[in-house]
Amino acid sequence: MHPAPSLILFTVLSGMGFGLLVWLGVGLRTPTGLAAFILFGLGYGLAGAGLIVAAFHLGHPERALKAFSQWRSSWLSREAVLAAATLAVMAPHAAASVFWDRPLVLFAWAGAALALATIFATAMIYAQIRAVPRWHHWSTPPVFVLAGLAGGALLAAQMTQALWLMLALGGAMVVHWALGDQRFAAAKSDAGTATGLGRFGRVRLLEPPHSGQNYLLREMVHVVGRKHAHKLRVIALVSGALLPAGALMLPAGYAMVFVALIAHIMGILAQRWLFFAEAEHVVGLYYGKR
Repeated sequence: MHPAPSLILFTVLSGMGFGLLVWLGVGLRTPTGLAAFILFGLGYGLAGAGLIVAAFHLGHPERALKAFSQWRSSWLSREAVLAAATLAVMAPHAAASVFWDRPLVLFAWAGAALALATIFATAMIYAQIRAVPRWHHWSTPPVFVLAGLAGGALLAAQMTQALWLMLALGGAMVVHWALGDQRFAAAKSDAGTATGLGRFGRVRLLEPPHSGQNYLLREMVHVVGRKHAHKLRVIALVSGALLPAGALMLPAGYAMVFVALIAHIMGILAQRWLFFAEAEHVVGLYYGKR
């Protein structure tokens, strides 16, 4: 699928923002005063920026509020509801930490749970799409959740937790790539299943349905070269997980945390670009692209 910059920025920024709110809520670090203002401001800022970018990806951004209406059946609506609930529930805890130096544990834990659920809902937006076999698999949510928690741990300066989460994230990415490469073939989709004519015999396309580009080809049929995909996977794995983990093993304090954070962001941007670019939508079968 087309790796839209808005979707890449949304998933990366909001994931890190809500990941930071998870750590601020569970209480492993309970900043107060100015430190709380900076950290909560960063968490809210990243989460809010990601949601704003996502709204502008909609064909009609002015209708973004309608995204809240289908929560019973849509993971997109559930994500919107959970995100709003997280920011609202976490607000009393943030205010108490900043102005009164007295964290509100009940709101903190509830906000942390909602923030984690928001990251999971973001992952499920993609994991529930059967038309993209690479996404429609249990290996998709762990990548999103671990990336959010690992990035949030770095922002919260939770070195030990960040180290182990980075290693787990690296493993999750490798598993997702390895299994994802087999998903389209395992789905047994071809021109016959795409047209419904497979029961009459083998189907092949004589001519494409369109002589030029259209919306489906632009958005749903993106082809990335195997050689380029391999290089980007190496960059994503090394920069997004292994390099930050190695930096956190060095006794250099916050300087190494900053290095790990920059490397992690660059690696996750590469991973998220690949996540969309390598997604093989079954609509490509109509055009002979799969």
